[in-house]
Amino acid sequence: MLDLSTVDAQLAQLAHRRGALPELAVLAEVTAAEAQLDDKRIELDTLVGDLRRELRQAEAEVEQVRTRRERDEQRLNSGAITSPKDLTNLEHEMQALQRRIGTLEDAELEVMDQVETQQAALDAVLEELATTRAKVADVTAARDAAFEQLDGQSGELAAERARLAADLPDDLVALYEKVRAQYGSGAAALRARGCLGCRLELNGSDLRVIAAAEDDEVVRCPECSRILVRTAESGL
Repeated sequence: MLDLSTVDAQLAQLAHRRGALPELAVLAEVTAAEAQLDDKRIELDTLVGDLRRELRQAEAEVEQVRTRRERDEQRLNSGAITSPKDLTNLEHEMQALQRRIGTLEDAELEVMDQVETQQAALDAVLEELATTRAKVADVTAARDAAFEQLDGQSGELAAERARLAADLPDDLVALYEKVRAQYGSGAAALRARGCLGCRLELNGSDLRVIAAAEDDEVVRCPECSRILVRTAESGL
């Protein structure tokens, strides 16, 4: 019974270690960082895409106005227009188109600057994201290796537990499991007149009752209700 209780304590310790691995906290941290970086990547990628479309539109508009001015210049230079009034109107139109080209080119340059700035930010995020993802992979591998080791130990202890439980009466195991579910451990040694489960010393009358019990009788701690296992060190 004490061996079974010891194995259960070891299994509980392994389960606690499995849930408190340092790699789990690190993995949660780097995974959260990865998610934040990926959100930023999507945001910047969308922004860069929008800016590039805006830049193409600006370039097309500049080209359209420039083509129109070139056409007017060809008309002016062809000599086909002889009316002074028409020539004046055409020159005014060409000047307006030139000013429009300047305005559009300034806007185009501004968008180009924005594209370069946001693309640089996107490149930086992509580099950081790649580094973070590599760290996630490394920490995941370390966690899995630790899991494998702990699960291997737990498997060996579980087999030992099954063997120990099979050697005990079914009703005793059932009582042990019920007590263990309530108090975390189902049995404890009675040593030096004290229960090692609740760490309390039993009074004289309780000890006399336990001492008078048959060797195969199940006795329980009057303080914590755990199954008491009597040994040569019980002090009875």
